[in-house]
Parts: sequence; C-alpha cells; structure tokens
Amino acid sequence: MTSDRNALRRFFGIVALLFIASSAVTIVWCRSMLAMAEMPMPGGWGMSMTWMPMSGQSLFGATASFLAMWDVMMVAMMIPCLAPMLLHYRKAVQKTGTGRLDWLTALVGLGYFLVWTIVGLVVFPLGLGLNAILMQHKELSLIVPVAIGIIVLAAGLLQLTDWKLHQLACCRELPFRGETARDDAGTAWKHGLHLGIRCSRCSAGLMFILLAIGMMNLFGMAIITLAINFERLAPVSKQVTGTIGAISIGAGFFLIVRAVGIL
Repeated sequence: MTSDRNALRRFFGIVALLFIASSAVTIVWCRSMLAMAEMPMPGGWGMSMTWMPMSGQSLFGATASFLAMWDVMMVAMMIPCLAPMLLHYRKAVQKTGTGRLDWLTALVGLGYFLVWTIVGLVVFPLGLGLNAILMQHKELSLIVPVAIGIIVLAAGLLQLTDWKLHQLACCRELPFRGETARDDAGTAWKHGLHLGIRCSRCSAGLMFILLAIGMMNLFGMAIITLAINFERLAPVSKQVTGTIGAISIGAGFFLIVRAVGIL
C-alpha cells in the first residue's frame, strides 16, 4: 500500500513538473518570437516569423526547430487531459503486479505525443507553403483577416456537430474498464498512439483556431488550452462544446466584420 502511494505521488510529481517546465519554455519561446518584428502585409496584419526559416537556416533545421517548439507546446496544452487517461492505464496495469509501471506509462505518453509530432510535421510545410504564396502574391494577403474569421467561425460550427460529440465521447471513453491491461511495451505503445489519434481528431477544430489566430499568441493559446481541457474533463460534454462553439461563432463573426471594415 505504501509503495502504491509513493508511485502515485511520483506520477503526479512528474506530470506537474512536465506541465510547469513545458509551460515555462513555451512562454519564453513565444515571447522571443513576438520580440522579432513581424513582416507587415497589406490588410493590416503581420506575417509571423514562426513560419519563416532564420537567415542561413536549412529546411531541415527549420523543421527541427519548429517541431521542438511544437512538441513542448503540445505537452503544456495536452498533459492536463492526458494525465487522467495515464492514471487509468496505470490502474489497469497495476493489477498485474508489474514492476515496470513507470516505464510503461512513459511509453504510452511517448506514443501519444508522437501523434502530435506527426501533426506538426503536416502543419509546418503547409504554413511554409502558404507564407511563400502570400510573399509572391501580396495582394492575396488582403483577404487573410477575413479568412481567419471564417476559420474561427467554421471551427465554432464544428463544435455543434454530432461528429464533434462523437469524437469527444471516444476521447473521454475509459479503456480497460474493469479489465486488466497487458503489461507489455507493445500494448502500451499502441494505447498511446490510440489516445493521440483520438485526441487530435477531437481537438482539430480548436487547433485550427489557434493556428489561424497565431500559434505564438499566448492569450489565444491559453484560451484554446482551457477549452480543450474543459470540454474533455467537464462532466457534461454537450453543453460545454455548445458554449465553446457559440463563443467561437461570435468571435468569427466579429473578426469577419472587423476585417471587412478595414477593407
């Protein structure tokens, strides 16, 4: 019993340390990126340096830098809602009396964040490509503020769909309910990948909002993090997703109207 309590304390201590460390690094990174001058574009907005390789930096180096920043940010954003799932997995594996509980839990976490790393690998070249197009055709940048509003509006509408509720239900589903999980690395790894795929689907709309308003926007990141974790952990999911959807729709309309007024 004492060893179980010690293991639980160790688990929560590691989770808290990861959250604090990743949040601190994310804040420092965001501030350093915001300190760099944005490239002014027609339409009254600035192109973020997030999507622009540093002078002399290779594509590989730029991708690696982005993924490092992306992964740290994902740990800070997602670990609050991942922790209960890891805890449930530990309880299921603990029934086997395995002595590799911490290692298997870490493997689940690695599988989960590998999925988010793959998402980052998709996001970065899309951001680079879009910025390259805007640099070559600056007249297109006039519609960017309107496009941002449309993305926020569309993400809000997505929150109200049955698809979103289904994805959220899958994400909240507790595996190994009343069962003993196998204490092998393969099961832990697959479980982590499974959790990551479900989470990325469920969070897709809200992550699109973050990418649209600016990945280095600390206020926006904090709001999206709260929304993702609140809808995942709140006891009543439909009302929460609906509220988040309504707020996003209102924000989208506001951004569109403001952008049209500027145009």
